[in-house]
Amino acid sequence: MPKKKTVLVVDDEVGPRETLRMILAPFYEVHTASDGEEALRLLAGKDIDLVTTDLKRPGLSGIEFLKEIKRYWPNMEVIIITAYGSLADAKEAIHYGAGAFISKPFLPQEIISAVEKILQP
Repeated sequence: MPKKKTVLVVDDEVGPRETLRMILAPFYEVHTASDGEEALRLLAGKDIDLVTTDLKRPGLSGIEFLKEIKRYWPNMEVIIITAYGSLADAKEAIHYGAGAFISKPFLPQEIISAVEKILQP
């Protein structure tokens, strides 16, 4: 049986973070982090295939976090999931290498489809 792909869910709010974990856990190995600094430590120590992150949060913002990921792991796949996104935010995220930009509230199938599409071989 092939190894499950690994997803890191980064969100400063417990509700969305746990919701994403529960949606993805049947299909992927899921790790969670509450901020960008914690997430960068996890990325340095674990084999992660994809990161989901929100945009607006204390400390390292989602775009700053995306830039850091792409600086150290240029091939890392990233999905931005946010309640506060604008068209300008989406364009900036895609410019810096995000594979998808999803607005909250989201449907579970929307998340699963985006992750599957990005991680397909």
